Amino acid sequence: MKVVIIDDESKARSLLHTIISEYCSEIEEIFQAENLLKGIEIIKKEDISIVFLDIEMPQHSGLQLFEFLDINDITFEVIFTTAYSDYAIQAFEFSAIDYLLKPLRPNKVKEAVEKAKKALEQNQVQQRLTELKKALSSEKFNKLALPVEDGVLFVKLEDIFLLEADSMYTQFYLKNDKKMLISKPLKYFTDLLESKDMFYKPHRSYLVNLQYLQKLVKKEGTYIELENKFLVPVSKDKKDELLKIISELN
Repeated sequence: MKVVIIDDESKARSLLHTIISEYCSEIEEIFQAENLLKGIEIIKKEDISIVFLDIEMPQHSGLQLFEFLDINDITFEVIFTTAYSDYAIQAFEFSAIDYLLKPLRPNKVKEAVEKAKKALEQNQVQQRLTELKKALSSEKFNKLALPVEDGVLFVKLEDIFLLEADSMYTQFYLKNDKKMLISKPLKYFTDLLESKDMFYKPHRSYLVNLQYLQKLVKKEGTYIELENKFLVPVSKDKKDELLKIISELN
């Protein structure tokens, strides 16, 4: 069996290479790629059985794999790897596609490889990847997975009032007056959530859930007042856009 590791972090690739070499004797050859496009070149050239695919990479996310390959030509299994899981992780679970959370553990890698090998033997790749593609485009996955000290916490989008930038961290304001400081910049969550109808960025430091909009305050500037009484400033360049959005809510 041949595998390819696609990950922009060289240390992560080296660690996974070592784990596979030591714990997965059925794998005969291991290729490495520092980005998705180079990985696809290897996939097209070699008879790859398993692709270890990092989700969060510069330029192209691992989730864009299907944009560069015809799904009908895919004859390999995919195992996703990620340092921070997000709402899409649920899609992988529902479609029975495996994933590994970093830091990687040898026993988890071995289990994932054995699972992939079994799927290949039973010729389930096409069905599983088709299910994954459908799941990724589904609107039913409405949770956000947040990296916390003891694991990953899944939070419903409807439980989020707003997000506030705090240097390279993000402060989450949730229902029941809960607050959580997450070790990811606001831009990371903006990229994930701004496409959702309910989330809007009125200011470079805030992302708000408009379903909790209570009042638009015009006093010494423009502010959004949410149902939790939090006041969020509205940038001058966003004021007209926000007024248009509000007018369309009526």
